[in-house]
Amino acid sequence: MAIVTEGTPEGAAAPLWQALAHEMRVARGLLEQLAGVLVTDERFVLDYIDQLQAFDLIAQHVDESAALLDRVAGGQSPGEAVGQVRLTVMQDRLRAALD
Repeated sequence: MAIVTEGTPEGAAAPLWQALAHEMRVARGLLEQLAGVLVTDERFVLDYIDQLQAFDLIAQHVDESAALLDRVAGGQSPGEAVGQVRLTVMQDRLRAALD
């Protein structure tokens, strides 16, 4: 599966993918800042501990997605790049998308 912007020579979209990966990392940082604020309230943490764990999972997904974009933008094949995703369920879904 080639990820190419229509009408754009292969590889020409790489700077866009790298910029998108950077934006995803910025979003992860914002999410972590929000989580940091929320956990300063002990009562809130006790009431919502299970829901707060979702912040970490979201951050991991964003980080893996950004890393995947960087690998593909760097010329790695999509299949090889997906193979390096560390979250198994995410890797499985992405492999299914390539099939």
